[in-house]
Amino acid sequence: MANWSDPRAASAAPYATRAGSRGEAYDAGLRSYMLSVYNYMASGVLLTGVVALLFAASGAAAAVFGTPLRWVIALAPLAFVMVLSFGLNRLSTFATQALFWAFAAVMGLSMSAIFLVYTGPSIAITFFATAVAFLSLSLYGYTTKRDLSGLGTFLIMGLVGLIVASLLNLFFQSPVMNMVISAIGVLLFAGLTAYDTQRIKSMYDYVAGTDMMGKAVVMGALSLYLDFVNMFQFLLSFMGSRD
Repeated sequence: MANWSDPRAASAAPYATRAGSRGEAYDAGLRSYMLSVYNYMASGVLLTGVVALLFAASGAAAAVFGTPLRWVIALAPLAFVMVLSFGLNRLSTFATQALFWAFAAVMGLSMSAIFLVYTGPSIAITFFATAVAFLSLSLYGYTTKRDLSGLGTFLIMGLVGLIVASLLNLFFQSPVMNMVISAIGVLLFAGLTAYDTQRIKSMYDYVAGTDMMGKAVVMGALSLYLDFVNMFQFLLSFMGSRD
């Protein structure tokens, strides 16, 4: 991710309340900021779900995923994340928002494959289970007084290991290894949900009152969106009933 995500690297001018008391104006501003993040994140998830369902129901998903085009669809969301992460400082707020919505839509095309593998009821049950877990973990990250930055370093290292293990399992195709990867994935993204929520909350002090505010909201929503979607996909490996 770009340096925007690290409060220590932020160069924004101090907000009026940063060094002083946290009065009602500060609390109201923080609530509005976090509500915007959650609204963007939830709207992105909704858009992804609608696109995935429509793409699968139309029969296009079944046709596409039998061709090499499936790799284009699968990798396209990564390209959007890379552009948003590394090109953030050069993007306008409007461009950042537009890229987020485009990413959510393309992610829907990629995730439409789950409707070809799992039953509708099991997908719905897993989604609601993920939503409950996400809300609980995000609430913990928002309210806890414990500094989760050390946990974040450990989780990022674990995520790198998870990616390597997933790539290796593409060759070995081990069902046991797949279950282990899914279990670790659920735990990692559960921890990242709490960590990212606290990190996004702390960013408010550095972006409030600056032109980075709008972009910080979108990038915060993107982080939580990725936590939710990945936790959902890994959990689906356990709870999903195959057609």
